[in-house]
Amino acid sequence: MIRDYFSRLMASLGRGQEPAAHPAEERFSLRGFPVAVVNERADISTPEALQRLEAALVLIDRYAPRRLRRLAHDISGFWVRRFPCRAAFYPEPRACLIELTFLVNPRHSAAEVASSIVHEGVHARIAQCGASAGGASAKAREERACRQAELDFGLLIEGEPGADVVVDRARQSLLLADQEVAPTIDWSLAAQRIAEADKRG
Repeated sequence: MIRDYFSRLMASLGRGQEPAAHPAEERFSLRGFPVAVVNERADISTPEALQRLEAALVLIDRYAPRRLRRLAHDISGFWVRRFPCRAAFYPEPRACLIELTFLVNPRHSAAEVASSIVHEGVHARIAQCGASAGGASAKAREERACRQAELDFGLLIEGEPGADVVVDRARQSLLLADQEVAPTIDWSLAAQRIAEADKRG
């Protein structure tokens, strides 16, 4: 199911084009969560990616265990692969996607990865309650709820490496206008840029 959905997702990003060939997905389990990894990058270690994801989950469990318990109820698991943004939630399979290069980039702390998971967890909770946003203003309200959760989490983990980055980014996002906090994205263009970046190495 996960692999089929990945194919449909990539086809939609490419406006119906066949998805690029990729290695078979690898499946793991971290702290009770199923994790499906598609690592198309020879320069990235899958074990390192898993270690970074686990570090983020440990951080959430330490400071916001209730959020982690809700997440276990609201999502079916994690996907780790290349994608045009840091993270995303897909209601149909109830999956939380974490972008591969963001996950392993040493410039981004475990706190930043954890805050992205917290963010997507709010989307998952809203979807689970059957209250996902429809119009532009509703989407902006939902996005602000996610950013507020990031801010609350960042304040909880004060003193942890990267906590200040989480807080600053969330506060700046909360000041944005509706069309900026929940922008319309050309996903096919974003996917094309990812492919070009990977070709350049």
